[in-house]
Amino acid sequence: MKKYDFICIIKTNLDIEGVDQVVANIENTIANFGGNVVSTDKIGRKKLAYEVDNYRDGFYVNFVMELCEERITELRRYLKLNENVLREMITVQDKVKVAVK
Repeated sequence: MKKYDFICIIKTNLDIEGVDQVVANIENTIANFGGNVVSTDKIGRKKLAYEVDNYRDGFYVNFVMELCEERITELRRYLKLNENVLREMITVQDKVKVAVK
């Protein structure tokens, strides 16, 4: 399994409990796909660079997760179908090489 950084922007029409429920659903979906959520960081409400689906701001959440490569497309499909998610971005964490002199 590879380690991934995953940023998700959630619609702001939800209250705090609604955002927590969406985050819990995403974590459960990752677990159902055989993955592991290492950490979850609720960054908070931020202004978007441009309007997305008539929203000017969104609630940002950053996940660090471990998941098989084959399951990433299924996770992206789930997020596209989730009506509370505005945008998502998943990137592979690179192993940092330290040069010693």
